[in-house]
Amino acid sequence: MTFLLRALAAVLLMQAALVQAADTPLANGVFLVAKPGMADPNFRETVVLITEPEIGGGPVGVIVNRPLDARLSEEVPELGKVPEKFDRIYGGGPVARDKLLFLVRMQQTPEHGLRVLPDVYLSGDGELMKKIVQGETAVAAFRAYAGLSSWMPDQLQAEIARGGWFLIKADADTIFSPDTSTMWEDLIRRITRVPVRLGGMR
Repeated sequence: MTFLLRALAAVLLMQAALVQAADTPLANGVFLVAKPGMADPNFRETVVLITEPEIGGGPVGVIVNRPLDARLSEEVPELGKVPEKFDRIYGGGPVARDKLLFLVRMQQTPEHGLRVLPDVYLSGDGELMKKIVQGETAVAAFRAYAGLSSWMPDQLQAEIARGGWFLIKADADTIFSPDTSTMWEDLIRRITRVPVRLGGMR
């Protein structure tokens, strides 16, 4: 079984739970920004886009500022030629690193995707990925992630209470920034200059 098929089998199961949880109010479309000095190397100097929680669980998301030395065209050769702007894979988090997800920016709601922002969706749909990279489906932006970030119920809230994270509303331009090397520093400067007040976390 190919990397893509292994990845999508697990991801689509996860998506089913995510979609069913869509009516549960939590902090969907929010950046977690690791505070300076975070000890956990998995999240040190990271920006994590978090989404709706899994049923019975905590929120899930992907780290958006950790590009890997991996290419979609090499890891999923059955996709064929992948445009350079879509080819880089990012490290989504320490959980299920052999699984592949992607964020896409598009006006039309995809059939299999979780809405994160008004025009940004998280998906693991292999057919949609193929159509995007082959130019059959027009999108404003696309980014692939290996692995994801997830928390047990109330675990993230406890980490926030202990002072591990800043929270700030996510935006598509930052998610798909062509240069993620200064994303964390830029958000830290923005947050520490302007008080952040965000509801929705339990």
